[in-house]
Amino acid sequence: MPGYFLDTSALAKLYHPEIGSKRMDSLVQAPGTRLILSQLSLIEIQSVFATKVRTGVIDKAALDQLRGLFFSDLAKGRFEVVLLALRHVQSAETLVRTHGVDYALRTLDAIQLSVALALSRRGVVSHLVSSDKNLCNVAGIEGLSVIDPSVEA
Repeated sequence: MPGYFLDTSALAKLYHPEIGSKRMDSLVQAPGTRLILSQLSLIEIQSVFATKVRTGVIDKAALDQLRGLFFSDLAKGRFEVVLLALRHVQSAETLVRTHGVDYALRTLDAIQLSVALALSRRGVVSHLVSSDKNLCNVAGIEGLSVIDPSVEA
């Protein structure tokens, strides 16, 4: 059963149409697919939705609808949520020291990647799914298979 770790940039595509949404829909509807998020995504997705309101992409009524859909999916068990641990933060610090200068790896992306790498080492995750180019580059360097839904397969 494939385990996909969804970065927030990919997760958002399930809730609001944008480049890569169709590919995300196909990916997550495949039989036996395991969808995994970090606890951080529960916060980040709120920021993504709020940004869509601030930038005029959606209105506040749509914001409430997107939040409702996301939390309904959580309640239904559509996603497995991995709690953050100190080891993830420590690993993220190492990732930023290693890749921050050359690949512009940011703090929250490093935390997401540290969770994905830990799950990959345990055989739980087969792919990181993200549309963040810098995160995808570093994940690949770290040996993680990457799917960018905004790029044609």
